[in-house]
Amino acid sequence: MARIAITDGMEEKAILLFEKAGHEVIDKAYTPEELLQGALDGVDAIVVRSATKLTKEVIEASSSSLKVIARAGVGVDNIDLEAAGAMGVFVVNAPQASTQSVVELTLSHLLASLRFLPKANEGLKQGKWEKNSLKGTELSGKALGLIGFGRIAQGVSRVAQAFGMEVHAFDPYVPERVAKSENTRLHKSVDSLFSACTHISIHCNLTDETHHLVNLERIRLMPTIGSDGIPCGNHIVNCARGGIVDEDEALEALQSYELTSLALDVFEIEPVPADHALLQHPNFHGTPHIGASTLEAQLRVGLNIVDSVLDILDGKDCDFVVNRSSLQ
Repeated sequence: MARIAITDGMEEKAILLFEKAGHEVIDKAYTPEELLQGALDGVDAIVVRSATKLTKEVIEASSSSLKVIARAGVGVDNIDLEAAGAMGVFVVNAPQASTQSVVELTLSHLLASLRFLPKANEGLKQGKWEKNSLKGTELSGKALGLIGFGRIAQGVSRVAQAFGMEVHAFDPYVPERVAKSENTRLHKSVDSLFSACTHISIHCNLTDETHHLVNLERIRLMPTIGSDGIPCGNHIVNCARGGIVDEDEALEALQSYELTSLALDVFEIEPVPADHALLQHPNFHGTPHIGASTLEAQLRVGLNIVDSVLDILDGKDCDFVVNRSSLQ
């Protein structure tokens, strides 16, 4: 019997599957101080979402019997992969489970920006009928640039093309043939992508290379007239990871009218401070990191994580190990 700690919550069906397999489940949140003091020492598996930060120090304090860390989601930047690998601890994630949910949220943010949905809703609640000032633009006939071209970005590309958009992408790790198969133009530089696209959506991981990749200089490269000749402005959406957009410079661009709209589901500091100036700008709207927050995605995440954790505990191979190169 293994001891499995679930620190950020998990679908009940997934927890029951762990218990049905004969394992003890500890479903409890811990403070950073408790983690550093070894609260997870003696567990065989740790399942986290994005809230729990598994630093080198936390992993070392939990390493006496630890075999696997599972990220119930995609991004693993809250886990020190090198430290885990050096201690022989597998790190797995669930990269496919939330794809559809994030695709749909991305398009929701794009549509909300172009049709002024947050502003229109707020106006109605204040007794205003602002029909004449809320003339938006269509997705059709515009160029969408995708930063990163993995599963989620490819899903966004398909839906955007169904809306009539011309889709571009930048991803140095994706072969040209993959982009061609999705009817997407692959650019050789991120600057080239910004120069070609009125709409940008972010779908890459947060790394030293991508930190503040979206900044004022690149925003200024974006055209504001669609390929259909309509003055549509320029729009940015980020449902990937916080910190890829330089929030201060994006706010400056909004204030100077060099950026028409910005929509974020993720922020550099989460929870985002209530007094963040970006939240007060009328052409900004956001959501509190809910890209994978659908009933369907959470069920898929839970079931995928159960399969991967049980495989590792049983000594089997797993397709979703993300730190294989650093394992000792």
